[in-house]
Amino acid sequence: MAQSQVYSMAQDQFLLVAVNLLHKGFVEAKRTDAKALYQQIATGKTVKLTTVQMDDASRADFHLSLSHSEFLGRLNFGAFRASVTALTANIARALQEQRELKVFSAQHGGNAVIFGITAVTLERGQRNVMVLAADTREAGAATVLQLMYLDPTQFAGGPATAQTAPTN
Repeated sequence: MAQSQVYSMAQDQFLLVAVNLLHKGFVEAKRTDAKALYQQIATGKTVKLTTVQMDDASRADFHLSLSHSEFLGRLNFGAFRASVTALTANIARALQEQRELKVFSAQHGGNAVIFGITAVTLERGQRNVMVLAADTREAGAATVLQLMYLDPTQFAGGPATAQTAPTN
């Protein structure tokens, strides 16, 4: 049995990897490929995205899941893709501006975190808020990127429209 190792990565470097994986999988990908990936995670499956080679030549697996129980309205691929596009743009902008990023940890220990960058979208007059979470679980296991919809009422007074592209 191969020995498991735990690797540490700077938060901004991790977010850069995550945003690139999400962009490649949903924004840059052909619509049919992106929709097929969406349909898998929308049913509750955790799907392997890719294996990334680290600086020390080791490999790290990245998987993806979706939590959409807090989505208000009927979630479809178009609404989901708009959320992911806005989220990746907002994360990229925060990294480019070198903003201090808020990270929320699991209450009961564990290795799960939620990144404090939101994507607010408007679908049929209803606001929805998406964030990115990550769970490194235990040594040797894949890192699971989780796209999560949060209860939008927690963000009352926030912007009502989506930002889908970084501004220059």
